[in-house]
Order: sequence, then structure tokens, then C-alpha cells
Amino acid sequence: MKIDFKGITAEELSFKLNKIKIDPQTKLDIKPQFSRQVRKANANPNLNFVALSVKIESTEAEPKPFDINVTLVGIYEIQVADKNEERDFVIEATKQLYPYIRSAVTNLTASAYISPLNLPVLTGPLFPEDRDVYAFSVGGNPVN
Repeated sequence: MKIDFKGITAEELSFKLNKIKIDPQTKLDIKPQFSRQVRKANANPNLNFVALSVKIESTEAEPKPFDINVTLVGIYEIQVADKNEERDFVIEATKQLYPYIRSAVTNLTASAYISPLNLPVLTGPLFPEDRDVYAFSVGGNPVN
């Protein structure tokens, strides 16, 4: 498998402060929701776009002090032999884009003059469906 990272772009960066009253002693459960979308270019099937998104939204049941929507798109030119390599590419691209999402969320909250939100550092796959691929390789060693 050959992966050539061409660049990254922000598709969406939004922050909205919610006017809710929260007791200073209250521990908030932020619960970010992640999603991912993979698209191929029509003219060049080797050109792939991996969109990684994080969303934090306030609801009546679970009020949050802010709403955040961040979508970053990584642009890759890849050469893969089969569907397994294609799946490995998607996992690797997600792993590569996550620190950028993390940084964007921290910067958005800091720019809004509130305590910066730091998403956790990940040591494994972000999505549950990637964990079975991550855990094993042909040689029996963990894939990193």
C-alpha cells in the first residue's frame, strides 16, 4: 500500500456559546460524537478524501455550555491492492487526522475565551469498527 498525503482543509469550524446556567461545582460530561466519511474523486479513483468530524451539542436532557462542529478533510493519493488495504488506509488516515481535530477543538474554545477543551490523546483506533483490524496483523503483532 502506498499513501501520499496531499493536504488537509477545514470544511467546518463552528462554535456557539449556549446561555445556560451551570453551577460551578457541576462536572460536565461533554461526550463528543465522532463521524467519518470517505469519498473518491470521480476523475481519479486513487484520490481519496477522508472527512473526520466531531460534534458537541447541547440538549435539554444534557445541557452543555457550548456547541461545536468541526469537520476536517484529509486529501490522499493512494495505491491499494485490495479491500483490506483500503480499510487499513482509512484507519491510518483517521489516526493521522485526529490530532488536527483535537487541536481545532482546543483552539476554538480558547479563541472563545473559555477554558480550552482538550480532547483525549488516543493510543488506538477512534471507531469501534476499526478495533478488530487494529488488534491483529498477519504476523500476530499489534498494528500501530
